[in-house]
Amino acid sequence: MRHPSPVSRAAAVVAAGALALGAVGAATPAQAGPAPGSAESAADWLVAQTNAEHLVHNDQFDFDDYGLTADIVLGLDGLGLASYAAPMADALAGHVDDWTTYKRQVFAGSVAKAVVVAQENGYDPTSYGGVDLVSRLEARVSSDKPIVGRVEDKAPDDYVNVVGQAFATQALGVAGSDRAAQVRGYLLKQQCSAGYFRLNLPGKAKQDQSCDAGSRTGISAPDTDATALAVLSLQALPAGATTTKVRAAITDALTWLKRRQKDNGSFGGGTSTEASNANSTGLAGWALGEAGACRAADKAAAWVSKLQVPADQAGPLVDDPGAIAYDRAAFDSAVGTGITVEARDQWRRASAQAAPALQYDLVSCQA
Repeated sequence: MRHPSPVSRAAAVVAAGALALGAVGAATPAQAGPAPGSAESAADWLVAQTNAEHLVHNDQFDFDDYGLTADIVLGLDGLGLASYAAPMADALAGHVDDWTTYKRQVFAGSVAKAVVVAQENGYDPTSYGGVDLVSRLEARVSSDKPIVGRVEDKAPDDYVNVVGQAFATQALGVAGSDRAAQVRGYLLKQQCSAGYFRLNLPGKAKQDQSCDAGSRTGISAPDTDATALAVLSLQALPAGATTTKVRAAITDALTWLKRRQKDNGSFGGGTSTEASNANSTGLAGWALGEAGACRAADKAAAWVSKLQVPADQAGPLVDDPGAIAYDRAAFDSAVGTGITVEARDQWRRASAQAAPALQYDLVSCQA
């Protein structure tokens, strides 16, 4: 999701060897070697979660999960390992319509994420999989007051939230779209004066669409994941789109994240995920690390590393070095049972979002 990161600088030898493209094909166990707390071993495990078609397959419900495949692609991009994500990005191109549409419905958040996948991996988003995704996304941007700039699903129900709006902001900003400023402006309205971004968008008829107009215990509750992802998308904007308001929004959000961090380095998520978890800690650490907030990022990385399966793990987890558990309960359960079919989806999602945070120890963050 980002520009080349410390891992791509500090682990160039690993990138040429241990994570050679031969490991990116059909799912194969990661090779033991990288130390616990290793971004490289997490990347190796994530690559091994794809099938022969380079897609993540959900064995519990028997379907190819395009959205999760994209999350893994963006996690690898965040580690500066886009070459290892390339087969997945290519596979997703062959399923653009399967992923972003259904019959005549169009899902704006998925379209926005697909544009970012294309951009981060060297594809032209106006012809990704033969589809002009930029035009498809622009068509989902509202021109109606009071929601000018808000992206919307073309469907009976609209499920776009601040995360989808953030991806759209990045996608159209990088594409140089004429609608980019409106989409960015609407995203910035979703940041409360306290610094955080909320997750859910207000009703479309509400005249004041700003975060401060909602209740802090309701629609405008703080959300770590939404805040971190909004920061990452704003950080990815080209220089011309990085306005004074954008820079202030990033600064305020990072300040809020630092205050939100627990003494042990972890973060909880939103109202439904308040306990410390790898997804929220990973995303926050990633955003902080990208901003050069090295001490906070290092603390987050240290906490995440304790939930990563080490290379010398014996027993049921012997074939899963590098995998990152959602929380301590998930890790401890897997020590006894292994990563079950039912639990594997959670492990994949946690690893995809937490892996980029592991690169930000104090040395590499400051490099």
